[in-house]
Amino acid sequence: MKLSRLADWLLTTEPSRRLRLSQAALAIAVMGLATVGMHYFVRAGIAPAGPVWAWTACSVVAMAGAFALVRSGWTQRLREPSLSVPQMVVALGLGAWAYALLGPARGAVFPIVMVVVMFGLFAATPGQMAAVAVYAVAVFGVVMALMASRRPAVYPPDVEFGHFLMVAIMMPVAALLAARLATLRARMRRQREALREALARIEELATRDALTGLANRRNLEEMLERERQRCVRSGHVFCVAVIDLDGFKALNERHGMRTGDQVLRAFAAEVVQGMRISDRLGRWGGDSFVLMLSDTRLALARGGVERLRERSMALQVGTSEAPIRITVSAGLTEHRAGETVDQTLERARGALREAKSGGRDRMVMA
Repeated sequence: MKLSRLADWLLTTEPSRRLRLSQAALAIAVMGLATVGMHYFVRAGIAPAGPVWAWTACSVVAMAGAFALVRSGWTQRLREPSLSVPQMVVALGLGAWAYALLGPARGAVFPIVMVVVMFGLFAATPGQMAAVAVYAVAVFGVVMALMASRRPAVYPPDVEFGHFLMVAIMMPVAALLAARLATLRARMRRQREALREALARIEELATRDALTGLANRRNLEEMLERERQRCVRSGHVFCVAVIDLDGFKALNERHGMRTGDQVLRAFAAEVVQGMRISDRLGRWGGDSFVLMLSDTRLALARGGVERLRERSMALQVGTSEAPIRITVSAGLTEHRAGETVDQTLERARGALREAKSGGRDRMVMA
C-alpha cells in the first residue's frame, strides 16, 4: 500500500504524465546500471576515478532534471512533453564521453547506445530519429578521431575506424526502423479511429430510429426504466404519452410510403422542437411514438401534450396544392408508485385506444 502511494506521488495519477514519467524512470534505471558499470571499471583500474565521478554527476543531474521537469508539468507546454529527444541527445553525449574514458573497455558503451536507440524507436518521429542519428555519428566520430590521435596505443586508428563504421551503419538503420515503426503506428491509429467510428455508428444504430433519428424502442424502454428507478429514489413522478398519427395507413396507401416517411420525419422534428429539454420522445414502431415527461404531474403533462398536438396540426407536408393535414391521438398517464414501466405503458395504450374509438384527433388521460 505504501509502495502504491509512493508510486502515485512520484509518477502522479494523471495517465499521460504517468506514462511519460515511467519512461523517464526507466531511462534513469538504465543510466544507473551504466553508472554501476563505469565504477566497476574504476575499481578494476581501467577507468580514471576523477573523470568517472564527474561523468556520474553529469548523468545524475541530466536524468533527474528531465524527470523533475516532466513531473512538474512544465513540459506540458512543449510539443514533446516527454523530453525523449533531449534525453537521447544527452545520453548519447554521455555515451561518447564514457567511450573516451573507458579505454580498453570502451566496447561496453555500445550496448548502452543500443538501449538509447531502442528508446528512440518508440518515442521519436522519423525526422527526429534521423537528426539524432546524424548527431550520434558526428559526436562518436569526433571522439574516436580525437582518441585515436591522442592515445593511439589504446585507441588504434584502424580499430577506431571500424568502430566508427559500426556507429555510422547502426544509427541510419535505427532511423529507418523508426520510420517503419512510425508508419505502423499511424496505420494502427487510423484503424483505431475507424474502429471507434464503427462502434459509434453501431451504437447509434442500436439506440436510434434510422428514419426519424429519435430514440428507438429499445432505447426508450431503457430510458423509461432509468426514470422509474430515479423516481423511486427521489419520490418524484413522471408521465408517459403514447401518440399515434391518425389515418397513417390510409395516407401510405393514398400517397405512397415515401410521403409517409416524410410525414413521420416532419412530425418527429416538430414535436422535438416543442419539447422540454428534460423530456424524451422516441419511435415505438410504425406511426406510434412514446413521449416521456420527466418530473411532471398529470395536469401539467396534459397541457404539454395538447400543445404538441396543436403543433402537429400546423405542419405543412406535401405540396401547396395538395397539403396533407396531420392529426394525432394520444393516451396520457402518470406513472404510479410500485408499478412497472410495462404497466404504465399499458394504461397509456388503453387511453390511446379510447381516444381512437372516440373519433381520433384527441387525447385521453388514464
